[in-house]
Amino acid sequence: MNIMIAEDSVLLREGLTRLLEEDGCTVTAAVGDGESLLRAVARIQPQVCVVDVRLPPTFTDEGIRAALVLRRQWPDIAVLVLSQYVEERYAVDLIAGQARGVGYLLKDRVSDVADFREALHRIAAGGTVLDPEVVTQLLLRSRRRDPLASLTRRESEVLALMAQGRSNTAIAAALMVTERAVEKHVTGIFTKFDLAPAEDDHRRVLAVLRFLDSAAGGVGGAGARGERPARPAGARASAGRGDV
Repeated sequence: MNIMIAEDSVLLREGLTRLLEEDGCTVTAAVGDGESLLRAVARIQPQVCVVDVRLPPTFTDEGIRAALVLRRQWPDIAVLVLSQYVEERYAVDLIAGQARGVGYLLKDRVSDVADFREALHRIAAGGTVLDPEVVTQLLLRSRRRDPLASLTRRESEVLALMAQGRSNTAIAAALMVTERAVEKHVTGIFTKFDLAPAEDDHRRVLAVLRFLDSAAGGVGGAGARGERPARPAGARASAGRGDV
């Protein structure tokens, strides 16, 4: 796998490079700002770009803006964004319109090497990976705005676990119910979201996107920076392929 890194911290940049190369990846560029990343990508398109949200010169949103440019100009390149804190508006901007091959993780997730590697391989294969803490905050904001009020408590729990990329079997184990019960709840979610079966649509992805879209109008307020909710079970959040 060919990877490019944009991270202003020399220590973290070199650490990521070493970690990825030990995993058999080829790091074709490791740069400290978004403009350098875009120039490098224009020369040689990698399979994946790992990008810090905050990069020079202002350390505000240069990284996420570079990631959005990548998504527009090179949609086949997978993008994994790293952030120090939960910033929901960035996650929503990143995923809006195209949810394949994209991820948003907190930096402390990198310390779990196995999870980080799995996230990279998942988005490289076209999956979507969201940090569980991001999912938690988006779900809380969505519930405050009441767009998901039609869901039962159990359906909300199932949707949150779906957004973490869990299979029906894993959801059943987490909730201590039968897999058949999970299938019933997933079907209920699809019905309430008006997601009829369609040959080309992955309804699990569409359900998670519906949840993210409902959160988009409520992000950016208190909690968008610095607040750290309790970490839910699981190490990743992703919308993978498949139906009920």
